[in-house]
Amino acid sequence: MGTHSAPTLVAKGFLFDMDGTLIDSRTCIELIWRRWSERNDIDFADVMKVMHGRRGQETIAIVAPHLNAELETELLIAEELISLEGTTVLPGALDFLNLLNIEQWALVTSAPRDLALAKLAFVGLPLPKHLICAEDVMQGKPHPAAYLQGAALLGLNANECIAFEDAPNGIRSAHAADTQVIAITCTAGADPTGLALQQVADFSKITLQQQTSTFTLSIAE
Repeated sequence: MGTHSAPTLVAKGFLFDMDGTLIDSRTCIELIWRRWSERNDIDFADVMKVMHGRRGQETIAIVAPHLNAELETELLIAEELISLEGTTVLPGALDFLNLLNIEQWALVTSAPRDLALAKLAFVGLPLPKHLICAEDVMQGKPHPAAYLQGAALLGLNANECIAFEDAPNGIRSAHAADTQVIAITCTAGADPTGLALQQVADFSKITLQQQTSTFTLSIAE
């Protein structure tokens, strides 16, 4: 197959999901949730259907409404904080972030703040100045609140931003906020929602050029 460039996108700022987008923590996360499912006699297949891109307490509310979601989430977070081995940076993510200054991007994640910062430090990614985490929104992804707040931290309208996401819940959240959504496919696979403007395996396939106050982004396929 020949190499060609997809249509370019123009933006003033960038919003990044974390797990599955900047870092690969899928194996670690799924193992922790599998153990949790076994302890609570819950079918892990049901958990897998809803967990990715969603806050822990909301996943638990869906699959185990009889449990104390807040308490169970705290236990899961504590386990993950000491189980980061195997978490890695996805290709091109560090180089891409290094092209931006700290005012031009925000992290928008369903992880709680302490866990998000621990994961970024563990893999050696820069820590964001602007960060929207699980505790910063009343309603998590796929609700658009997280991405709307992320854009506001940058002083931008959501449609002036490009959001990078991997999971369907995150893609739906970013799209509902009216951002330009690019799906990162190397962990979760192709976008099943049809809502992403473009799809790309990872950040190594993305070219970024900066003008005075805007960026032009193109994808090589």
